[in-house]
Formats: sequence, structure tokens, C-alpha cells
Amino acid sequence: MKIEFWGQEFEANLIIGCVGGFLIAIISSMFGFGGGPFMVPLMTVGMGLPMYIVVGSSLLAIFFNTLMGTVRHYQFGNFDLLFFLIMFPGALLGGYIGPMIAKKVSPLIVKRIAVAGLVILALKLLNVY
Repeated sequence: MKIEFWGQEFEANLIIGCVGGFLIAIISSMFGFGGGPFMVPLMTVGMGLPMYIVVGSSLLAIFFNTLMGTVRHYQFGNFDLLFFLIMFPGALLGGYIGPMIAKKVSPLIVKRIAVAGLVILALKLLNVY
């Protein structure tokens, strides 16, 4: 499918996007994370979209996924209101400042930072450090 964004056209495979997004939503809701580490590679590699489109699209998709996961975890009694109140202002501020920084940095640097973050996350999840 062709997607037009601010005068530029992109080809995107919607089947990969829909199936991948569904699977990522299930997995991230099960484990309680936003899904960003998986949505970004899905959209850049799987769907072939440029990074500046992917960042905003990923955040919007993750917002709804995280909201639903939060509601369900709250229903199961797995929600810490104090922790949420501490983290929420920082998340809002980071969500506001992050795109301004990414806009001024080359897409290659943004991808390298994302890869470094994913490697650190993987090592942490595997209890390497």
C-alpha cells in the first residue's frame, strides 16, 4: 500500500504491520512493557518506513496498547499508583523533548542509539548484568 505523508510517498506492507502489531500487543501486554523495542524494528525493517515516521507512529500505537495493558493489570491488582505518579511526569517530559532531539540528529545516529538501547535491554532481560 502507498502511504503519503507531507508530500512524500512510501510503500508499506500492511499485512506485516497488522499481524506484527497484534503479536507485539499480546506479548507486551503479557509482560508489562510498551512494545516500542519491537514496534520500531517492525515498522522500519518489516514495513520499510523511514525513522521519522516510525517514531511518532510507534508512540501512538504503543499508547493505546499500554493503556489497555494498564487497565487490565489494574483490574488484576498489579498496579502501583505511587510508582505511576512518579514516572508519569518524566514520561511526558521525555515524550516532548525526545522528538526535538531526534529532529536535530541524523537518522543513522538515532538508529544506532536505538540499537544500543535494545542491546542493553536484552542483556538486562537475560540477567547478563
